[in-house]
Amino acid sequence: QVQLVESGGGLVQAGGSLKLSCVASGFDLDGNAVGWFHQAPGKTRDGVSFISSADGSAVYATAVEGRFTISRDLATSTVYLEMNNLQPEDPGVYYCVADLEMLGYSFYRGAWTYWGQGTQVTVSS
Repeated sequence: QVQLVESGGGLVQAGGSLKLSCVASGFDLDGNAVGWFHQAPGKTRDGVSFISSADGSAVYATAVEGRFTISRDLATSTVYLEMNNLQPEDPGVYYCVADLEMLGYSFYRGAWTYWGQGTQVTVSS
């Protein structure tokens, strides 16, 4: 079955960096949509970045464009989210997502079938 296991969260100072990992099993990353959502305390779960199933291209939410980088390693079936210049609005739980039937990608959380358990990111000022 499909499983997504995140790691890499932690405490970092504002302006610092973290790299999140998501090990995927039960499906191939190549040709399937994957990505990351973020849920800040008391807020909705919002899309951050995705890799399109159509062509493997990366897309980003406006708030993280230029600071975050999504990538994948097909050999290890791992999706990464490198987060630089972390800001006060970035803390929260980051979830890895996947869908095996999605065409392209979606920022709508209801469109995604598979979710990881989440990894916590805390930013200190």
